[in-house]
Amino acid sequence: MSVAETTETRPVAEAEPDRPGVATARRGWRARLAAVAAVLGGTALIAAHASLYGRWLIDDAAITFAYSRNVADGFGPVLQPGAAPVEGYSNPTWMVLLALGKLVGLFDHGTLFGVNDQILFPKALALACCAGVLVLFYFGAKTLTRRPALVTFVAGAVLAAIPSFVIWCFSGLENSFYALTIAALAVLILRAVQSGRLLDTQVAAGTGLIAVLAALTRPDGIIYAGAYPIVVLLFLKRELLGRSVRAVVVSVAGFAVPYGAYVVFRWFEFGRLVPNTAVAKGQEAPDLDDLARPGEIVSYVGWLAVAVAVACLVMLLVRPSRLRTGLIALLVPFGLTVVAYIVLEYDWMGQLRFATPVWTLGAFGGAIVVVEALAAARLRGRIVLACLLAVALVSSLSGLYTQGTTYRANVKTAFCIVAERDAQTVNGFADILKLPDTAQVGLIDLGGTSLGSRIRVLDLAGLGDKPIADYLHDSDLQGLRDYVFTQAKPELITFIGSWITTLQFDQDPRFDRDYVTIFANQGIGNSTIDSRNRVSYHVRRDLVDPAKLAELQAYARKTLTPVLELNKTAGLRGCANVQPGTKAA
Repeated sequence: MSVAETTETRPVAEAEPDRPGVATARRGWRARLAAVAAVLGGTALIAAHASLYGRWLIDDAAITFAYSRNVADGFGPVLQPGAAPVEGYSNPTWMVLLALGKLVGLFDHGTLFGVNDQILFPKALALACCAGVLVLFYFGAKTLTRRPALVTFVAGAVLAAIPSFVIWCFSGLENSFYALTIAALAVLILRAVQSGRLLDTQVAAGTGLIAVLAALTRPDGIIYAGAYPIVVLLFLKRELLGRSVRAVVVSVAGFAVPYGAYVVFRWFEFGRLVPNTAVAKGQEAPDLDDLARPGEIVSYVGWLAVAVAVACLVMLLVRPSRLRTGLIALLVPFGLTVVAYIVLEYDWMGQLRFATPVWTLGAFGGAIVVVEALAAARLRGRIVLACLLAVALVSSLSGLYTQGTTYRANVKTAFCIVAERDAQTVNGFADILKLPDTAQVGLIDLGGTSLGSRIRVLDLAGLGDKPIADYLHDSDLQGLRDYVFTQAKPELITFIGSWITTLQFDQDPRFDRDYVTIFANQGIGNSTIDSRNRVSYHVRRDLVDPAKLAELQAYARKTLTPVLELNKTAGLRGCANVQPGTKAA
């Protein structure tokens, strides 16, 4: 039998794989499967790292939880029902997402799969945002490389390896959604540049609207309104000057109109042009010393890893290509993430909380340049680059592992610890004293207590109180104490850590004159335990006689002792759903 005869008698089913349409379809399915695998694989790595921090959420996140509860319940953007409107949150978009979760029964109702939904829902939402970031990475990488799935997985693995990214995305704060908005803006600009559609009206308007989401997720997000105009300027052509100007105007308007509307709402609702939190924290203009702050980011991930990525970037930029054009476009939003980090004040929560956008775009860009540099290099160059990457990887992972384990052993103020330590105790005191719901407790850790206290909270740290925010902004501690002793006159006061000294209450004779101590747990010299357990509770003298004080003290010893003992070793634990009036069993 001849070759021709063999070919002619071969079954059609066996010949089909050689048809161009079938081969293209198979490649398409493989690409889609690779994309799904890359996104799911990267997301799984991020989730695995997040699981190491247990059910821990930062207490500040619960401040937003309280606002989202009251918005969903129809009380408006207030910390507690009936309280004066104060913008004690700086993340309106995240607050709205949580409120929507409550409205559909997924948040602040009880449990989901046996876990407090105040813990599970924010973490699940964060994981969805991280998956969304990787999906965006894939569609962005498709315009730059023939290996978009590989780039996506590498970027996901890098993000999963960075404790700073994982800790703050799964802290209950807005970081995960912030990362999603920054990734969306960068990928939209990147795809527009690569497709020649940068000046399209839809693209211009889209960048403005995404920048609004960023600005309403964190105040520093306002800087990303400049990303599109800068990119247009970089690629400006004389013959397209008029069209370029119109596109920039559309983008700026797309940002300014909705953002301006929110500022107007803020003024009429809260009486401020900026969040109350920004006033309390006293954000100032950066100085020359702040220009060195990117060094913190480089040191965190390792100088060698950054050096290798920069070398790969330079190698790809020296050659004119579509890849170079895309990388230049991507560098603009990345540069803005670094500028925003420089501008922001140092954050007490640690682990470079404000660096989340830097990690997001840095991981994406780093994955692209490393993968493409390896593909472009010759054999000898690949071997050298692979060796450098291996050394950098080992060095970086060692440092990152130390960062993660150190934070895990000493997590900052946990939501559940505050709820069990302060909210439950305050409610017990209020019941013994028969205080009305309009009574006040002055405190420092606001989140868990605002969710669980049945009486009003007076935020001595200023985030949820306008007068105190103003005093702190002006560094007027005398004025702050005058306000507390002569106007607010809270029935109860509780301090944590060194705040009684920081606010100089221990030096003010009026404190001993007007208040008597119910319980005080002194520090033992261990910073981890002291940050959770060095607490004191005080009651206004005119509310107690010796018998009532003794009853309060007995209640405190009974309820606080087991909680404080648990705090020594269980900082990552969860807690039952926190509702107003929650008390220890």
